[in-house]
Amino acid sequence: MMAIATIDRPGLQTTIQDAGRRGARHLGVPQSGAADRVCLAFANAAVGNRWDAPALECTMTGPALSFEMDIGFALSGADMGALLNDEPVGRYQTISARPGDRLALGAAQAGARAYIAFAGGMAGFAFFDSVSTYMPAGLGGLEGRALRTGDTIGSRKATMMAPVDIPDTLRPHFGHDWILRATEGPDTESFNPKTVRHFFSAPFKAGRRGDRMGLRLIGAEMISEDARAMKSSAVFPGTVQCPPDGAPILLGPDAQTVGGYRRIAQVIDADLPLIGQIRPGDRIWFRRIKAQTARQTTLQRQILIASFVSDFSLR
Repeated sequence: MMAIATIDRPGLQTTIQDAGRRGARHLGVPQSGAADRVCLAFANAAVGNRWDAPALECTMTGPALSFEMDIGFALSGADMGALLNDEPVGRYQTISARPGDRLALGAAQAGARAYIAFAGGMAGFAFFDSVSTYMPAGLGGLEGRALRTGDTIGSRKATMMAPVDIPDTLRPHFGHDWILRATEGPDTESFNPKTVRHFFSAPFKAGRRGDRMGLRLIGAEMISEDARAMKSSAVFPGTVQCPPDGAPILLGPDAQTVGGYRRIAQVIDADLPLIGQIRPGDRIWFRRIKAQTARQTTLQRQILIASFVSDFSLR
């Protein structure tokens, strides 16, 4: 394994992530993977990798690293004021680095996650055909954990393609207000219709209690009228659960596979990447749409991105 770089400063939480694990939820293995797979895809495409290749996911504040080889890299997602040898560098484009060069990212002012992709991809521990880091179980990535000072990240040396120029019209721009389109959940009928209408019209605020497993939402209480205990049932990234205290939980990429709280809504696949960019204090509105519209919207979004990023998938 050839060393790409050494970590000088790890940032708040920097992990190795790819597109995640598929087909293992029935075994209790969460999907994991990049919290914003669109930005993962754009960073990888910009350096000629497959869209789902492993990259660094940086949360809230980014790392500083010293390069140990000649390599191209690309940044995407939240703007963390990246500097290469103290000079600003842009996102969504290939940047060349040489041994001894130093890349430093700071804090994001809007959005929560940035991605750093390296030409040829990154090495990591594979579990169920993915090197995505799932920290609760210590799987994937580098020893199943966030990076630390002194860690070395290695090159995967995968087959590369021609770098892709990501058009400005596709590059996301982040703020502090989010509209997430969602279908009614499997348990919506157990809530008072007035409660459901309020859920799909009033804003919530992202609380400080949040991680890759889920975000606690602050706002009106969402309490089911059905007081009976519920059997554990399937949940997914984007499921909105309502615990007995009425404070909804919006599940993220590391969401568990089953849960015992009633599910009032399910964010559509096209908007799942947005969840990965929500930060504490941001405002969130849920917009109700029909299942058929959700499928059409997701397919259209996927086709649009795949026209620039080969084989891209939102699922």
